[in-house]
Amino acid sequence: MDDLKRLLEMKDVLAVVENAFRLAGLKKVQMPPKMYLFFEKYNGDLRCMPSYIEDLDLSAVKIVNVHMNNPKKHDLRTIMATLVLIDPATGAPLAIMDGTHITDMRTGAASGIASKYLARKDSRSLGLIGAGFQARMQLLAILQTFEKLDDVRVYDILPAASENLVAESTERYRERIRSLTAVDNPKDAVEGMDIVVTCTTSRKPIVKNSWISPGQHINCIGADAPGKQEIEVEILKRAKVVVDNWAQASHSGEINVPFSQGIFSEDDVYATIGDIVVGNKPGRVSDDEITLFCSTGLAIQDVLTAKLAFDAARKNGLGKEFELIQSI
Repeated sequence: MDDLKRLLEMKDVLAVVENAFRLAGLKKVQMPPKMYLFFEKYNGDLRCMPSYIEDLDLSAVKIVNVHMNNPKKHDLRTIMATLVLIDPATGAPLAIMDGTHITDMRTGAASGIASKYLARKDSRSLGLIGAGFQARMQLLAILQTFEKLDDVRVYDILPAASENLVAESTERYRERIRSLTAVDNPKDAVEGMDIVVTCTTSRKPIVKNSWISPGQHINCIGADAPGKQEIEVEILKRAKVVVDNWAQASHSGEINVPFSQGIFSEDDVYATIGDIVVGNKPGRVSDDEITLFCSTGLAIQDVLTAKLAFDAARKNGLGKEFELIQSI
């Protein structure tokens, strides 16, 4: 992971993730929906995410888990991943990588790109609901997209987590964020913010409809499995809803609960982010509309980010070579 942190810059990841959305919009990818295994007695699950981009001759498979008890019981991260970059010509592995940092970076970048197309161009305030690893990537990506922010507010169910993120980010972004504060309740991180990001593991709504006002943009990141939900359904009904992938979003994204209840359907979705990046549909068209991005994470985001890291590793002489498959 340390090598990957040195190799990947958010500005570069933003570019490849935007290209991933473009390729999805052009329907130039093979990407079956995530496959899940549920380890209920361990409060965890495992997902398999394969992809192939024929025009670029790129393929990869990522295995990623979400185990809620890991931090307290095992001193491990909740989300961890392993990624195998594949040679499409032979099916042989080109590289085995830690996929955790790749997942962190490309997930943050997805919100950066969604905000580029869906948030107001003059957005200068950001509310973060959740203060874990992903919140840091969300802040980095949105700051990279908008260059400077006037007001960033952070809420987490654990006040120490909010305070730690604020202290860390205040030092890191001293010249780029005018005010960065930890708040005591989620309402203070939502009301009046130009952009709101939810990145929690909640299974019940945190963000209330009454807190949302015209012109806001919301990135819903945390809902990544059936039953997870971070915002009230009424917000979805008011917003221009954009998904990264309908099959995944309806199964495990922010819309999965109202979809399973029959109160939200595919007809309620405005577009995929790929449609917007390609230009098949416009993104934000007025300063007053409420926009919402339902992010589930696409396997093609992983393969393009992995290729970025792979090329940089070879150029910089990082990583270790080993024989995994013998020639016949």
